Amino acid sequence: MPDMLVKLYELSEPAPLPASLTERAVDIRRALAPELHLVVGWVRAHFGEHWASECHVSFTSRPLGCFIATQSEQLIGFACYEATCRNYFGPTGVATACRGWGVGRALLLACLQAMRAEGYAYAIIGGAGPVDFYAKACGAVPIAGSQPGIYRGMLRGPTA
Repeated sequence: MPDMLVKLYELSEPAPLPASLTERAVDIRRALAPELHLVVGWVRAHFGEHWASECHVSFTSRPLGCFIATQSEQLIGFACYEATCRNYFGPTGVATACRGWGVGRALLLACLQAMRAEGYAYAIIGGAGPVDFYAKACGAVPIAGSQPGIYRGMLRGPTA
């Protein structure tokens, strides 16, 4: 999976949530510090230890680098930035039952808008899985020669 580059200065201004989310009473917002244990636990349960570790780190940034999607006060998605590297977006994930609603796109754009507001001209999507999704959602383009990128040699399991 290549890294991808996003021109933050070409993002359109933040728009209201799409009707598909407001009709379902989905809220997208920056996580709060006291939610760390809940959010990281949810990420661990749904997406594994590596993403939970990155999510945990995003809570140490100021401003906090984790956005969440909630429905009826239940967590249904998350997106982080500045977790593994400065100026990096990711990881991000949405509950299986809520995929296809536009939650992932809304979380992505919330993070990218926050990064732009913090003064970045570009954002890097590290190890982008759904390349076509990112290209369509925010105009991201693959970075040549970026695979395996920053994750080269990362520990993947128990060591002796």
